Parts: sequence; C-alpha cells; structure tokens
Amino acid sequence: MHDIRQIRENPESFDAGLARRGVEPVAQTILAIDEQRRSVATRMQEGQSRRNEASKAIGKAMGQGDTETAEALKAEVAQLKETLPALEAEEKELTAKLQDALARLPNIPVDEVPDGEDESQNVEVGKWGTPGTFAFTPKEHADLGPALGLDFETGALISGARFTFLKGQMARLHRALAQFMLDTQTATNGYMECNVPLLVKDDAVFGTGQLPKFSEDLFQTTDGRWMIPTAEVSLTNAVREQILDPEALPLRMTALTPCFRSEAGAAGRDTRGFIRQHQFEKVELVTVCKPEESEAEHERMVAAAEGILQALDLPYRKVLLCAGDMGATARKTFDLEVWLPGQGAYREISSISNCGDYQARRMNARFKPEGSKKTEFVHTLNGSGLAVGRTLVAVLENYQQEDGSVLVPDALKPWMGGIEKLTPLS
Repeated sequence: MHDIRQIRENPESFDAGLARRGVEPVAQTILAIDEQRRSVATRMQEGQSRRNEASKAIGKAMGQGDTETAEALKAEVAQLKETLPALEAEEKELTAKLQDALARLPNIPVDEVPDGEDESQNVEVGKWGTPGTFAFTPKEHADLGPALGLDFETGALISGARFTFLKGQMARLHRALAQFMLDTQTATNGYMECNVPLLVKDDAVFGTGQLPKFSEDLFQTTDGRWMIPTAEVSLTNAVREQILDPEALPLRMTALTPCFRSEAGAAGRDTRGFIRQHQFEKVELVTVCKPEESEAEHERMVAAAEGILQALDLPYRKVLLCAGDMGATARKTFDLEVWLPGQGAYREISSISNCGDYQARRMNARFKPEGSKKTEFVHTLNGSGLAVGRTLVAVLENYQQEDGSVLVPDALKPWMGGIEKLTPLS
C-alpha cells in the first residue's frame, strides 16, 4: 500500500517509479479520487458542525421566545439529518475506491534495482562454489528420482498433476533437509521458531499483498479461508493492527510449513519433475524491523539462506532482480539460484525481499520511536531459507552417482539416522 500524502507531494516521481514496473501513469487518477473524497469529507464535516450549532441554537431561541427562529433552525437540522447520511455514504464509497486503487499497485523499486522487464535482465552479483564434474552424463532429478522413491505417478493418481508421493529414503531425506534448515535458522541465525495457521482470512492475504490482484494463484476452502502460499502470510500478519515496542525490534521469525499454490501464472512451466508443485514445504524467514534497519536485515537474511547452500556444498549464484521481475510487494529482491547439473543451469531456490513499509501499511503495523509522540510503520522482509523440495532436487542432481545412487551431504548425516547413501528401492 502506498502513502497518499507522498503521491500528493510528488506525483511525477510516483508515476516514474511505477513506470519501471511497466505500470501506466496513475497518479492523476488517484489524486482525482482523493480530491473528490476530501471535498465530500469537508462538506460532511461542515454539515455536522452546522447541525450541532443549529441544535444548540434551537434551545437558545426557544428560551428567548423566538419561535420563528427556532422553527427555521429545526427545519435546517431536519434537512441536514437527511443529507448527511448521503454524504457519509459517498465519503465511505470514495475512501474504499481510493484504497482499492492503491492496493492494486505494486511497490516502488529502490534506486539500486536495475531496470528491466523480465528475468533476462536480472543482474548476477555473486557466485559461490564450482559446479562439479562427472565421469558420466548427469541425469535430471525427474529421471534419477523415481527409482529412489520420488513417485510422480502415485502423486498424480491420488491428486493430479503437480503432486508427488515420496517413499522410503527419499521421504527421510526430505524430512532431514527440512529439519536441518529449521534448526540452522533458529540455533545459528537467531530466528524464532513458530508454528502457524495454514488457513487464513481475507485480511491476512490482503496484508501481505496476495489480494486483491493475485487470488488466482491461491487455493480457497469452502468456508472462505485461504490456504497459505507461504508462511510469510501467517508470520508477517502476526504483527497486524499492532503498535510494537521498539525495544522488541527487529523481530525475526521462521516456520516450516506446507505451502499451497495454484501455479495459475506458470501454466506449462516445469510440468515435469519436483520443481513446481501445488503442495510443497518451505522454511520461511520473516523480519519486522525499524525502517533504518531494513537494508542491513535484508543482507542478513540473504546470508542466512546462503548458509544453507554452503553447508550442503551446493554451488549457487546470487542475483539482483530487475524492476520488472520482482514480486509486487517487494522494493528490492535477491534470488539465490542453485546449480542443477542434470539441467546444466542455475535455478531459483530462494527469493529474499525487502518490502519496506508496503505490507505494514496494509496491516496497520506500527511502532513508536523513542522520544516521539507519533507512530511509524515498520518495515517487513521475507525469504526462503530454503524451499525444501527444490533443495532436494539440488541434492539429488549434485550428489548423484553413476550407479543411480545419491550420496547424503555430510551436513545432513546427523538427521539421516545412519543413512549415508540413497539407493534404488527394491
């Protein structure tokens, strides 16, 4: 959500920021609605004030025996009582129209975000590790995984496309990855573990920006609740409608949850394999902080995600997303892309975003700076630390052996119950 006062003060700058995201100029349209709303509000307030004055004057006129004036005032009050509800309804309607217009606009990119329309114009800013060499042609996980317990057929039989059934050592490896990530983010990186609702109300998905524009990407239950596309929704909304103690900031939270996405915007992409599923697990990281802390917290969160990949010895690169490729709520985003030898390409495994006060305005999440009488909106950040399924894919492809087995990374062995290698199911 955007601050209408900033649009009033510099509409050209607002339009220029949105233009970087491919949005046509909207400032004048928004300001016209705002001006109309304020005009109606002024008339309503003047009418309320006049009604109160006239009501008091009636008693005074009657006390002085001036019945003619009293009757005229009564008629005026009666007229105001008829017109004020219409003004109140109009003001309410215009406020909702303004809020809806603002809510549908994406965040403004910060200056250091590169211009560009899509992922081809993202900028690589770092690389870690060296892709391994194989004495054989490495397989993609979709070809390697089924013999090891990555059962696409059973998943499709039960639930349809983009669902997978994990068996035996494969299921154990998936659980080990999730537990390793969660333990690392809590014990090493200081995020507070949370267990959160998976079904949320409209206000929650509005607060983090999935509504109103992106409802087609979500699943909704028969009672009107939404299945979370990421724990970001539940974790970030934990501070909605609150004035936070500045001493409690930054607030760093993490949760391991199932995530549910319709993938409406990804039709035809990654239909084969385990990369893009309707149901998957992810360790999510969320930080709520003061505005002056958000840039440092962004770098800290990126490092927390990178640490998982480094511990697993998975080569990756760090990419700064261009304005046209960022999610709607972000003002700056780094992606981590892990090397997949079977595909011979780097693929996204984590996206870490600084949302500034965009989500906080939607949630009305604030804090009161020390020594100040006024509240300010907090900043929110979120990122994957990491997506469990995609990390599983990366382990399978990078640790595969010529005989079809897969070695367990050293960092995962404490969570694998003595299993050091995944071997084909009998």
